[in-house]
Amino acid sequence: MRRRDVVKILASAVLSGILPPVGVAGDDDLYDIGRFGNARVLHMTDTHAQLLPLYFREPSVNIGIGTMQGRPPHLVGRAFLKHFGLAPGGRAAYAFTYLDYQEAAHRYGSMGGFAHLQTLIGRLRAEAGAGNSILLDGGDLWQGSGLANATQGADMVEIANRLGIEAMTAHWEFTYGEQILRRNIGQFKGEFLAQNVFLSDDAAFNNAPAYDPQSGRVFKPATIRQLGGSRVAIIGQAMPYVPIAHPKRFVPDWTFGIHEAALQKVVDGVRDRDKADAVLLLSHNGMDVDLKLASRVTGIDVILGGHTHDAVPQPSIVANSRGKTLVTNAGSNGKFLAVLDLDIGKGAVKDARYHLLPIFTTLIAPDRDMAALIDRLRAPYTRRFDEKLATADELLFRRGNFSGPMDQVICDALRQELDVPIAFSPGFRFGATALAGQPITMETLLSETAITYPEVYVQEMSGGQIKAVMEDIADNLFNPDPYYQQGGDMVRVGGMDYACAPGASTGQRISDMRLDDGSALQADKSYRVAGWASVNPQHGKPVSEVVAKYLREQKTVRIKRPNRITLKGADHNPGVGERG
Repeated sequence: MRRRDVVKILASAVLSGILPPVGVAGDDDLYDIGRFGNARVLHMTDTHAQLLPLYFREPSVNIGIGTMQGRPPHLVGRAFLKHFGLAPGGRAAYAFTYLDYQEAAHRYGSMGGFAHLQTLIGRLRAEAGAGNSILLDGGDLWQGSGLANATQGADMVEIANRLGIEAMTAHWEFTYGEQILRRNIGQFKGEFLAQNVFLSDDAAFNNAPAYDPQSGRVFKPATIRQLGGSRVAIIGQAMPYVPIAHPKRFVPDWTFGIHEAALQKVVDGVRDRDKADAVLLLSHNGMDVDLKLASRVTGIDVILGGHTHDAVPQPSIVANSRGKTLVTNAGSNGKFLAVLDLDIGKGAVKDARYHLLPIFTTLIAPDRDMAALIDRLRAPYTRRFDEKLATADELLFRRGNFSGPMDQVICDALRQELDVPIAFSPGFRFGATALAGQPITMETLLSETAITYPEVYVQEMSGGQIKAVMEDIADNLFNPDPYYQQGGDMVRVGGMDYACAPGASTGQRISDMRLDDGSALQADKSYRVAGWASVNPQHGKPVSEVVAKYLREQKTVRIKRPNRITLKGADHNPGVGERG
């Protein structure tokens, strides 16, 4: 059958009401991926509650260290396009890279949005046929927007139920605390899976609630689903470092970790006891961690990964002692939907096809019912969210290992409003991009700052303490052992330039620290430093209020002096992009 004939058949199905409408462009329907195998797995992750279409620029710096240098996901720009065989200047280059982003954004439009996702998911599931597909979410679904923060994730539970998510794992969801998390799980129609969360010894002694009191496992570790006549196991792997990356007070009774041995037992159990024909790990480890894990834990066919927000169009194949594992990562902020088609035989996956589909709003019609639900949920907050705070004078984005213009704006606001020479802002990888000339609304700002511990603070720190903090964060980002990486990017710094050698040893990466006036940071001198998102309790205003006040006063946002980070030893690293 010719490609154009497939497009005609799909168009006929739209008219007959079988499939939701998805726009096509002549013979080049981006979403006509064909049908393969007997089971279709749809995977989304790290949407951070971004219900509406948005702009989100991919990184120009994503450095790989040691064995990870030059390997996905640590490729950017033209190196990324060359590795994956993608043409420059087209839709794929816009979706997957930062190249010519402002111009491409005007050409190809916004991306994502749950109403558009609903349409595409409906089409792909209908193509697979009844009982042959499943929709999975890899976490960071219920947090990340002003609306999610206001409802403590309840809005996203309703959205997830409408979308038809059948199983999920988690990360930022834990920052709502146990009571709210359990409330949301109780309202969620799918299954919440996490094999790597256990009761602390004290909590177990006090008979705290657990899915399996004997092992201390807090949540259901895995589920078995019938897909296309085969038994498919889905195992959940939550973010392993929750009590380290976030305030421990949110989850005082629970311990986290990678838990290789426990995971191997779960894999062996679904293989031997439950007779699974295919085993999938729904992971929020981050891609580097998943690649290492795949080489050490055997019996997993595919890892559906998230956490590090890497949009990787082809799986990596990892060999281990019992065969091989495919490792994927499906991007973030609602920009992509992954489609894993499996040909499953008795007790084994015979073959697989994988597509990471960009969600172009100009090519996919929004689902009316989902759009209406989103409007209803947003209605009580619309006036606040739609407030225009300022206009962007340049492209404002966050994603990247070291900094971005949106991070600089946040740091500049902290410095001015709190009257300090230095400001820190966390290296979060979520938040909408604002195009030059585009209004910055309160909703845009909240996509950057709406967390459950947003309070600002000012504290005295010596130059030596500042360096130690930065070295610790750099080690988290650039440690050559992925199991010592917690995800996220380098802390953003306002009011100070510095140099970083990613490949240097622990404690030796940060140097040449100089304030805006050119003076060197002195180890024994005290400095006033502002920040937010501290793991320790703070009592300042929410950072959104501080930055909103600054933006209203600015009216047009111009970054007067971008703070500079000089890279050392990364001249030929394909994780460092070129201009354009």
